[in-house]
Amino acid sequence: MAADFADLLKANQEFVKNFVPEGLSGRAAQGLAIVTCMDSRIAPLAIVGMKPGDAKILRNAGARVTEDVLRTLVLATHLLAVNRVLVMPHTDCRMASGTEPEIHRAIFEASGVDTRSMEIRTVTDQRAALELDITRIKTYPLLPKDLQVAGGFYDVKSGRLDLL
Repeated sequence: MAADFADLLKANQEFVKNFVPEGLSGRAAQGLAIVTCMDSRIAPLAIVGMKPGDAKILRNAGARVTEDVLRTLVLATHLLAVNRVLVMPHTDCRMASGTEPEIHRAIFEASGVDTRSMEIRTVTDQRAALELDITRIKTYPLLPKDLQVAGGFYDVKSGRLDLL
């Protein structure tokens, strides 16, 4: 198994040679949490002009506000200095490219695995999904009432972030 990750370990050895601890505390220095997609075309900190230590990054398929995202936001707001949240889905998202049955079928055709027992959380209307997710955060009883919440779409072709 280690052979499968040899490239990563080699890269880490190079990283360690130049590593300088920045003395970061683990708190969000800019008070921001970004909920975004796992899509590797997205560099959340760079998009909003921040650096490591400035914000908490929460990623999942489709940038959805799930129970785990809410759990993480509770921790981030009460213990890690987060006072604002940006929910940031993006253009050309695979989770917005088909219905739930279509995605399950695509997975089955690609790998033979039946995923119908799990909710994929596809999105047919990204704007409606984003508005729902913003509402989920704003109305979640364990989050601070003064938490600032915004949503916006990131365009993977232009780099532009447009807030609702």
